[in-house]
Amino acid sequence: MLVVHAAFPIAVEHHDRATELIRELAEHSREEEGIIEYRVATDVDDENLFRFFEQYEDEAAFEAHAESDHFERFEAELPKLLAGEPEVTRFEVDSATDVEL
Repeated sequence: MLVVHAAFPIAVEHHDRATELIRELAEHSREEEGIIEYRVATDVDDENLFRFFEQYEDEAAFEAHAESDHFERFEAELPKLLAGEPEVTRFEVDSATDVEL
């Protein structure tokens, strides 16, 4: 399983457009085969920092997502919306278990 965590700092003046693009990206991504989970949230300390949490069954699912039309649309427009450098970290996970609280 692959897990990706990404953080995109969005310029204040582009917040609404970014929200629209991100919502579209997330909705389409959740329908892709091989995507276990695809979540996006705003940071509690900065409403213009969008955090992505993505889980893929395997490398093929990740690559298919990166080549999808909706991801390419997002990626093409993203540089115009950013207020700083994005942070993207990829994890290769052998197993995962639920934690009881």
